[in-house]
Amino acid sequence: MSRDYDRYVNKWTLTAFAASTATASAILGYQHWQQRKINNKIKHQSRRSSWSATDPSSTRSLPLELRPILTGERVILGDAAMEKLEKSFVVVVGVGGVGSWTALMLLRAGVKRLRLIDFDQVTLSSLNRHAVATLDDVGTPKVRAMQKHLKLIAPDCDIDARIELFSAATADDLLRGQPDYIVDAIDNIQTKVDLIHYCYDHQLKVISSMGAGAKSDPSRIQITDISETLEDPLARTVRRHLRKFNIDRGIPVVYSTEKPHHVKLLPLEESRVDEADDYAALPDFRSRILPVLGTLPSLFGSSIASHVLLDLTQYPGYDPLPIKLRDGLYNRLHRDLLARESKIFKSKFCPLDLRDVAYIFEEIWHGESVLSGPQKQAVLVRWHPGKPLSLMNTVVLSKAEAKQHDRLSVDVDLVKQYGKDICDKVELRLQEQQQLRRLWEGVY
Repeated sequence: MSRDYDRYVNKWTLTAFAASTATASAILGYQHWQQRKINNKIKHQSRRSSWSATDPSSTRSLPLELRPILTGERVILGDAAMEKLEKSFVVVVGVGGVGSWTALMLLRAGVKRLRLIDFDQVTLSSLNRHAVATLDDVGTPKVRAMQKHLKLIAPDCDIDARIELFSAATADDLLRGQPDYIVDAIDNIQTKVDLIHYCYDHQLKVISSMGAGAKSDPSRIQITDISETLEDPLARTVRRHLRKFNIDRGIPVVYSTEKPHHVKLLPLEESRVDEADDYAALPDFRSRILPVLGTLPSLFGSSIASHVLLDLTQYPGYDPLPIKLRDGLYNRLHRDLLARESKIFKSKFCPLDLRDVAYIFEEIWHGESVLSGPQKQAVLVRWHPGKPLSLMNTVVLSKAEAKQHDRLSVDVDLVKQYGKDICDKVELRLQEQQQLRRLWEGVY
């Protein structure tokens, strides 16, 4: 009796187990089929749809996973800007650590036509900083690896991959097609100078990446004019070469104010020193490289991409600040302002401290004279002599302009003195600052 009962229990146990297994298999099989169906639908729709279409409502029929790609930048930049980005043509010269991130982020933000130029191949040592390369890409041309991966992200994008070395001789061919923007992410000095020189002469918009090697502090990254760079050996050398072509400003660059300390070029093995030229990628290209912290090139590249996007779309209010970390300059400006106030207005009290001076110089006037633009020796002065010194009555002038300005009477008509255009520009900037201050005071 007991044995019959045990056989009965075992029979139903096995039956239940088999039924459970069959049910689980059916559920998992159905889920797998559904997931494949959804994936195929996403791929099919991504090929058919333009992910920068002008009507945001067109994304409503797409799967939820695609909506951030299609609408993220649109909320910030607007429909007209997204349409402009879709039609923009950007050339990235050099797609290593910096250039690969620039190209990737431009694509993700809506730029669908890119030309990528680089003669080099993906190496094991570059995998710590390259935006998309994997082990499978080692030994293949960088532009081909970029093209392959970018096509996976946006199948309908136009990626023109050029396995070529940029030079003055190849510039006409490689930069043809009236590009809207050119990104210089080259690490060879002469080639970098050739590219910048060509763009300057042909009035092509360009932004250049300075040295990310041997840098580690992300808070020191700046976007500024090349004439304003400091603490960057590569920028200093490029400036010296560009002066031969009478180019001393007008080139926006991304660089780091971090001072290079103990880090130097990685040495070759002792047994290979005599063959150093054989290990260079090409003649005149260095065979040793600066060590690179992988995160820094990505920040350089993303900063460049952001600059290009905002400049192409003429984003309201985008005006890169001059370089920071100029405590010596702020002290000098503050000291001169105190002396001027004491001498001309017999004032023994200055309501502006160092932080106010820095804010006025950098944030309000961007380090430029309100009369003549960038100056090597700038000073702060009262704008209207008859009004008290304050945050909203202080402007930047050159030393020579300040001497003339100091002679004005307290009841001077500034419109007659400097013209309506200058006065309107000053008043508009001051009004904007007052509105911003009221806004932030309301928030905090």
